[in-house]
Amino acid sequence: MKRDSELKTEDSKLTAPHSVLSPHPSLPVIHTLGLVDYQTTWDAMKQYTAGRTPDTRDEIWLVQHPPTYTQGLAGLPEHLLNPTDIPVVRIDRGGQITYHGPGQIVAYLLLDLRRWRLNVRELVSLMEQAVVDVLAEYGVAAQGRADAPGVYVDDAKIASLGLKIKHGCCYHGLALNVDMNLTPFSQINPCGYQGLRVTQCVELGITAGMGELQAQLAQNLIHGLQQHYASKQLPQE
Repeated sequence: MKRDSELKTEDSKLTAPHSVLSPHPSLPVIHTLGLVDYQTTWDAMKQYTAGRTPDTRDEIWLVQHPPTYTQGLAGLPEHLLNPTDIPVVRIDRGGQITYHGPGQIVAYLLLDLRRWRLNVRELVSLMEQAVVDVLAEYGVAAQGRADAPGVYVDDAKIASLGLKIKHGCCYHGLALNVDMNLTPFSQINPCGYQGLRVTQCVELGITAGMGELQAQLAQNLIHGLQQHYASKQLPQE
């Protein structure tokens, strides 16, 4: 069975000379956009990334989507077990099929990785840790997995990750299940894993609202970027 890396990059090297790195990156602008169409949002991410310059401000978009399956570049049709009336959108991230729907926080990260001195693996770890830290605030122990990007509580997946890297900048991001209808996950092999259990915050006793969890997640992502950048500071000459 094909395993899901959920990552896609066109760039094998995401470093740049120090001279092009901002000494003090501006923090990403946070946009809370509510319930938005998937295709429209994807098109906007691509347009934003294509139009970037070295001075373009990074952004994080916090959204929810109407019911939508998304199939990555490596997506195999057999991972959709039972066709439904939920649309399937083939997109440009890596990985297999996943589900988005109301009650799930989707955070899209539109970042210049060179600006933050990040490579793809470091960004994946940063995103996973942001989710782990949100859940820890409510007494839920979670962890990432080296063999399957995402965040898990015991053996059940609560957050999925997917990225596209183009010219050193990323888009797509992560999806955290909060209080949603999980039934559509039963019609797929989530992220290409047969029988993978899926869970959500409300099933784990977390009753905080979407707004509160969105704010905590965004804060954790920004804190992670700041911490990572500080750890990469060159020694003073």
